[in-house]
Amino acid sequence: MKFFFDLLPVILFFVAYKVAGGHEEAALELARSVLGDGIEARQAPILIATAIAIVATAGQIVWVWLRHRKVETMLWISLAIVTLFGGATLLFHDPTFIKWKPTALYWLFAATLLGSALLFQRNLIRKLLEAQLSLPDGIWHRLNLMWALFFALMGVLNLVVAYQFSEATWVNFKLFGGMGLMLVFVLAQGAWLSRHMEDEQT
Repeated sequence: MKFFFDLLPVILFFVAYKVAGGHEEAALELARSVLGDGIEARQAPILIATAIAIVATAGQIVWVWLRHRKVETMLWISLAIVTLFGGATLLFHDPTFIKWKPTALYWLFAATLLGSALLFQRNLIRKLLEAQLSLPDGIWHRLNLMWALFFALMGVLNLVVAYQFSEATWVNFKLFGGMGLMLVFVLAQGAWLSRHMEDEQT
């Protein structure tokens, strides 16, 4: 359930883009009524989807706050980034900004993991998982590095898809490609960790 909740803005972004793309005249009328008359039909789907993503992320924070009276820092960061890049897309009617948003978030994750380890000797992956896993110090270090590299490469891959393929392909990749690669990475990492956990127990 939490996994779906975390992905909700991305899912709504995808759905809004597809629905708007299938109803061009209505999407254009809606976009122009909110953002002004200088919008072309081809721009309307990405602009509507971007606005939906911003509202959905803000809605997540409101929901979490009402239920728990506390909001995780990462959710605030996600709102700040989607508002910054999405707001620029809406203001300038340019999808380039929102296409950079996943890369900015991925690279922020990578920088945080590496920076915490190098500057403060804090392994954030260990802090997150050590209650569930018992691993040698060296494996924790490699695990943290693997996640940082994964996020860094995901940021690069997002830009490759954004600039080398169509906008529709990028929207599909944003949901299915990102989620699929994350799942493959987690499964591969689980298989790798199981070997080390077995070594630890023997």
